[in-house]
Amino acid sequence: MDHEHHHASKNLRTAFFLNLGFTIFEIIGGFYVNSVAIISDAVHDLGDSFSLGTSWYLQNKSGKAANDKFTFGYKRLSLLGALINSLILIAGSVYVVIEAVGRIIEPEHSNAQGMLIFAIIGVGVNGYAAWKLSSGKTLNERVLTWHLLEDVLGWVAILIVSIVLLFKDIQYLDPALSLFITAYILWNVVKRLKETVLIFLQAHPVDIDRDELEQKIQYVNGVQSLHHVHIWSLDGEHHVFTAHVSIEGTLKITDLLRIKSEIKKIIKNYPFEHYTIELEFDEENCEFVE
Repeated sequence: MDHEHHHASKNLRTAFFLNLGFTIFEIIGGFYVNSVAIISDAVHDLGDSFSLGTSWYLQNKSGKAANDKFTFGYKRLSLLGALINSLILIAGSVYVVIEAVGRIIEPEHSNAQGMLIFAIIGVGVNGYAAWKLSSGKTLNERVLTWHLLEDVLGWVAILIVSIVLLFKDIQYLDPALSLFITAYILWNVVKRLKETVLIFLQAHPVDIDRDELEQKIQYVNGVQSLHHVHIWSLDGEHHVFTAHVSIEGTLKITDLLRIKSEIKKIIKNYPFEHYTIELEFDEENCEFVE
């Protein structure tokens, strides 16, 4: 397990236990202060806890070495976690929208003092968990950061509303803010979901300039052209590169070794987890020529 993978797993573990512990505390407190908003957020946090626990498990599994069944290893399990969590967050956001609209139609009173106390604790706990994950580089961590950011913004809204309610009873303010925050979060999560789906469909990684890479390889002395070039990603970070490279038919073995060495040096400047280069003489008829 490399340092980056261990760091991601540790961040997910910390966020999971923080979120689960606070969810239990939140459920009890929500009934105590008779706050539907807090109880609803507790239900949402319970879903977040499930997502975090699933992601932690999948992140650990994703670090397992390759075997006969999974020849590229288990890194795409982390991507699966990102997909599941995106869908859960969207479902949770839809639930929040329904609850918010219901509270606008039928306003409810809450204990403003109790809401204020829980809001301060909520901002602190969820803010710390979001901060722990915000430094992560995996797609899984980035998606979960939005989970926790939604909670932080939600608690900020509750904090603001609780302060206002201490002075004036504006019952629609809480659900109105919830709708605004949820819309903002959904916009970002949908973008992340699109990115995740594209990786699942083996789309070209956005951080790799294919034209630049092919041009560098073609500049290698002895290389005629490239074809059957494929670039895709395992998990959004670790990519795969395969290509057929046509070379001059009069080259010696020493020239072939030099070409392979120079191409490898070029490829190693990119985040490729695996790469395969097939050298072909220009007079060969490749069945994969596009």
